[in-house]
Amino acid sequence: VQLQASGGGLVQAGGSLTLSCTGHKILFARYTMGWYQEAPGEQRALVASTQRGGTITYADSVKGRFTISRNNAENTVTLQMNNLKPEDTGRYYCNAYLNGVNHWGKGTQVTVSS
Repeated sequence: VQLQASGGGLVQAGGSLTLSCTGHKILFARYTMGWYQEAPGEQRALVASTQRGGTITYADSVKGRFTISRNNAENTVTLQMNNLKPEDTGRYYCNAYLNGVNHWGKGTQVTVSS
């Protein structure tokens, strides 16, 4: 399984970024797909996830600002990030989860300046 994330960058507070994750050697439709943030000095934490049945979960801190979506036919999951805040800074990792097994990509850096 290979997960490749892209779309990170440096943006001012209030700006937007779109993160994309493409999967290889994986059937996306079977997996819960998610995005996790690893902020400086903190543990990796869930930002948003989308289950194969359609259930979507967001961290409280991003509700109303971030939108996760998936395209199973293209093996992609996207995180639209709007109204970014400095506390959104961190490395963002794409995750694929199925039956107790996690797969991680290498992540993409998001930096939000105040």
